[in-house]
Amino acid sequence: MKRTLENIENQFETFQVLNEDGEIVNEELMPELSDDELKELMTRMVYTRILDQRSIALNRQGRLGFYAPTAGQEASQLGTQFALEKEDFILPAYRDVPQLIWHGLPLYQAFLFSRGHYHGNQMPEGVNALSPQIIIGAQYIQAAGVAMGMKKRGKKSVAITYTGDGGTSQGDFYEGINFAGAYKSPAIFVVQNNRFAISVPVEKQTAAQTLAQKAVAAGIEGVQVDGMDVLAVYAVTKEARERAVNGEGPTLIETLTYRYGPHTMAGDDPTRYRTEDLDSEWEKKDPIVRFRKFLENKGLWSEEQENEVIEKAKEEIKAAIKKADGQPKQKVSELIENMYEVLPAHLEEQLEEFKAKESK
Repeated sequence: MKRTLENIENQFETFQVLNEDGEIVNEELMPELSDDELKELMTRMVYTRILDQRSIALNRQGRLGFYAPTAGQEASQLGTQFALEKEDFILPAYRDVPQLIWHGLPLYQAFLFSRGHYHGNQMPEGVNALSPQIIIGAQYIQAAGVAMGMKKRGKKSVAITYTGDGGTSQGDFYEGINFAGAYKSPAIFVVQNNRFAISVPVEKQTAAQTLAQKAVAAGIEGVQVDGMDVLAVYAVTKEARERAVNGEGPTLIETLTYRYGPHTMAGDDPTRYRTEDLDSEWEKKDPIVRFRKFLENKGLWSEEQENEVIEKAKEEIKAAIKKADGQPKQKVSELIENMYEVLPAHLEEQLEEFKAKESK
């Protein structure tokens, strides 16, 4: 049995296009992207890094509520989203707000989500997504259901969902990938392996050598990719999408990535469970630095271009937080009204009570 397990685990090599110096190491996996598309992808990564920095500052100022830092995971998050089409459906976890923004969620609504305002959870018309899921792994079951609905309606689109390495220990994770596998639903399941489920290292989450191999039990494709390499992430997601819409079933993608900051801004201290050596090791793999080197070598990127993106991000973030500040404060009655399509009797009574209080 041991030899059989080793044979399975050895099947999951880590796909990579760019090394840490921005050099192409796998021509076969190199995606077909135009120069403009490559620059757009870099623009989004730089913008998202600035958004993360400003969001952390806003959180510390008390102007945002719940916030999960994203720095270090830009290639994993944006490489997967960049491979999608507008009609595809995103079911994010709480760290995956950047994918929603680039899929069409206005920035000010992302800030309202952080504050717990109901409007931050209302997707605009044409933005196919659910609001970020707080319950670990629950989005995997929802994605299996959304994908099944797409298949029944004959749509050529996919449902993509995300969780961290810790999420693979949840029952919902297995139920979701098993259901989608049994019915060959057009789903893409992304596991962003940033090595720590809050403070628990991945080695204590599972005895498996890879998380991608968990796909085997569900009878679906499993892929492990360098999650700090945006081109490799894009390439494997693009292929997974093509397989899904062609009726070949779902794919589980494990992206090997790293979050530079704390798990969330709610008091987590990563220095208690991560070493400086480990942080330094992963900082050398920074997805933005790597992609920048690649684009500069092709003559497609410059310091001036990057500074323009940074300034634009700062201005748009400033405008978005101002717009969020200008939204009417959420009322208790609005919270109750948004809980159910048809309110049960006891909440109907509470709703009337709060409306009476709020009108005074």
